[in-house]
Amino acid sequence: MSNLVSALDLSALEAIFEFHAEGDRVESRILDVGWTRRLEERLRFWLQPEHGETFRTQRENLYEVGTAALNSFLQSSVTGPPLAWDSADRFFPRGIATDAAKLSGVRRRLKQDLCIDGENVYHLIPNVELFCLAKYLLNFPPLFTADTPLYLRWARVTVNFCHQRLLSENVSSLQETIYQDLEELERSLTHDDRWTRACRLVQRATIHTQHGFDQKARDDLRRATLETGLEFQLTGRLGKRTKFQEEDLSQLVVLAKSADGTGDQKSTSAPEETFGSVINTLSGTDKTSKPEALDLNDDTLLEKIAFSTSNQDAASLDEDGVPPSLASLDPSDQPTLQAIDSIILLAYASSITNTSPADGLTREETLPYATRVLQGSSTNWQVYTQALLVRSRIEGHKSRTVERGVLQLQALVDQVIVETTPKTSNNPSIEVTNDSGTSSFLPRPKSSESAPASERLQYINQLASPTRWELEAELASRWISLGGIRTALEIYERLQMWAEVALCWAANDREDKAISIIRRQLYRGATANATELKSNPIAEKEETSIESLTVERDILPTDAPRLFCILGDLEGNPSMYDRAWEVSNSRYARAQRSLGKYYFNKGDIRRSEEAYARSLKVNALNHNTWFSLGCIRLQLEDWLGAVDAFSRAIQIEDSDAETWSNLAAALLQLPSDPTAHSADEDPAVPLSFDDAEIPSAKENSQKHIHSAFTALKRAAALKRDSHRIWSNLLNVAVKLSPPPYTDIIIAQTRLTDLLAKSKGEQSIDIEVLEGLVAHFIAITPGTGGTLSESEGNGRKRGFESMLVELMEQRVVPLITTSRRLYLLMAKYHLHLKRPYAALQAYEKAWRVALNRLDTASETTKGQWNEAVDATVELVDAYESLGERRREGGAEGELVMKDWKFKSRSAIRGILGRGRESWEGSDGWRTLKDKLEELKA
Repeated sequence: MSNLVSALDLSALEAIFEFHAEGDRVESRILDVGWTRRLEERLRFWLQPEHGETFRTQRENLYEVGTAALNSFLQSSVTGPPLAWDSADRFFPRGIATDAAKLSGVRRRLKQDLCIDGENVYHLIPNVELFCLAKYLLNFPPLFTADTPLYLRWARVTVNFCHQRLLSENVSSLQETIYQDLEELERSLTHDDRWTRACRLVQRATIHTQHGFDQKARDDLRRATLETGLEFQLTGRLGKRTKFQEEDLSQLVVLAKSADGTGDQKSTSAPEETFGSVINTLSGTDKTSKPEALDLNDDTLLEKIAFSTSNQDAASLDEDGVPPSLASLDPSDQPTLQAIDSIILLAYASSITNTSPADGLTREETLPYATRVLQGSSTNWQVYTQALLVRSRIEGHKSRTVERGVLQLQALVDQVIVETTPKTSNNPSIEVTNDSGTSSFLPRPKSSESAPASERLQYINQLASPTRWELEAELASRWISLGGIRTALEIYERLQMWAEVALCWAANDREDKAISIIRRQLYRGATANATELKSNPIAEKEETSIESLTVERDILPTDAPRLFCILGDLEGNPSMYDRAWEVSNSRYARAQRSLGKYYFNKGDIRRSEEAYARSLKVNALNHNTWFSLGCIRLQLEDWLGAVDAFSRAIQIEDSDAETWSNLAAALLQLPSDPTAHSADEDPAVPLSFDDAEIPSAKENSQKHIHSAFTALKRAAALKRDSHRIWSNLLNVAVKLSPPPYTDIIIAQTRLTDLLAKSKGEQSIDIEVLEGLVAHFIAITPGTGGTLSESEGNGRKRGFESMLVELMEQRVVPLITTSRRLYLLMAKYHLHLKRPYAALQAYEKAWRVALNRLDTASETTKGQWNEAVDATVELVDAYESLGERRREGGAEGELVMKDWKFKSRSAIRGILGRGRESWEGSDGWRTLKDKLEELKA
């Protein structure tokens, strides 16, 4: 069991830290400089770095204390069962442990010490001294020397990641520390045994997922599967999902199988080489104990998919790409997975959901992962609990399963509350009902539904399970999504999460109530006692008017920066953002982001830019802030600064199409003069893609256009339904020299697909299409028929076949009123030696001009001249094409044997329409001369 007493005996702890030294000296020192400062003084006095062997023994002892303290904290906050001892009695002098006011003050200071960059930890966090002890010991600088063992660095990564998750938002400074250690530890993975390596890879994947690096997470998970021997595949199998379904349909299922003969293992490395070695093995543990999974109890859906037992689709299994070892598995009765393999499947589901959290198809793809873990009866209590949590999150978005989703989450909340709440404690309490124990919404867990701490904590670093207050807050958020605002408010008020309480009221158009709640946290009445209500500010009398709350409290809550920002949002008062910045010692990035947004909305772009820039000095890993700063710099015409901002945003998250598109817009505005800025000042990220057919730039003026083109290709790949991005891509592509013709065709084709229904032929860029046809004519000999035949035989489609498809399948169906497009089609058909199709295009172009002449209320000279030109073109086409052989016609059939009659009729029709207005004009004489030529 992860008991601190089991790491070192009490006498040894006292010798190191002097927690219970006689007299008031230790107590006074703790109250004066703080508990962590006192801890540092004792450690520097006790450690002896100059004595090598002694120092290594001391370092090992401190490592064991730190890991045991962290596991004890996780046991009391995440997994349960409650600790058998009170941490305040262990680590505080008796004068502090028995004095509620002193104990509260010391713990408040510890929570403030855990705040980083204005981001706070939960103010009712229990046993905070345990986490602070682990955090300080495992980050104590003198312990980390050139010969520091790798397990100590892994311990530092673990405790720092736990700290990151305890904060209200990720902070860049802590993230940088974590990833610096991970980079150094990458080399150590090759020296670990396979089991340890798999566990550490999964732990690292969890860290990646928390920070939004989903691709890195999946890469580590793939490596972990190779280490454990796990085989799994998301595929389809015939089955029934509803009670009334008569025919079997394809159902998504995860087929998974652990390596044969491995079972649940413990690392074969030396105990001191594995973090958390103070956890005992699972000998004697009932591995079948697990929480209760609630039934669906739906009138339509089955409890689980009833897969078909027939083998009628066995022949297609190989075509599905399913390995033979998985193809033979019965989807409804799969073997039990190792615990680490179950965690890998759950981690895959989390990384997929993290990438596309609002995508319905994504949720359908992730549910089978959680279902496989649950139906495989995972052997670990905490793993099974995590699978229930993952499933409840997914089911919360579907009407048929939302009820079980919320009830299952409620059951998990009750389970965690009951099993982490001691009957007596000195900790600041979340309101619970205690008689013989803690009350719960559902029946109290049975003994078969529980497990010892050793089993619960065995994979806690790989699972990263939420704390009890995070789980309750998630339940409240779920109730809000279902419209249960009152229930959510009750949960938030019990948790004393006043910011969330205020936001709930604001979401229900009760800004006045929200403002009142926030102000009572930050201000007191002018006549109130300065020391009054320090421990519970909300206890201020409700009848006190908001106007009288004018004096800022002497002791602000740990989340004061956030509260000030929320108050600024509600009141529209920028001074609150300034105050949040001051309270956080200029470290709360959100305060400056809020100021930047406020000034932007007011039209003060310059001050908005300055605010966003200050925010990024604190948190340089915020993608949205870099994006906003880039947009502001675009408005300020600071092109180089905009390129820098968008490039940094892409380095953080390269899957945002709008960022790539805006980067291209900024790159196009950069000066082409190489003397305008030096090469090392150019912040544009190197853009290269395997599929980018970009010709090499021969001139410096093309450099930024090439970069913009590549950025737009990436944006279009990420957001294929944005006609604006495709239009920009097309416009930039035609500026390149030589133009990337295939990319131009792809862009134009996609534009017509997106805009055909709304804009018709206007979705076609005629000038671009003319350039494509001109290039087509220049590089291909005139042929009969189509070029698609020559592009068969498995060859990659080239420019010619792509243009043929564009012209004949996209352009032709859209042309209705564009004479220019009809003439272009005629030119295209002539090159392919299709005289009949070309003549038809000329006739349609002539009818367009004739229709404009007929529909005009008063014919203009331009319309008359256009009709004359169209008639002359048509007559010339009749003359040159009429006596040619018709393509696809009968043997000897001409395109138009009566072409002279058609020509005379066309000219006479135009002369008749223009007789009253245009007789004697140049156009009139041209038509008369043409008619005389036909009579000759």
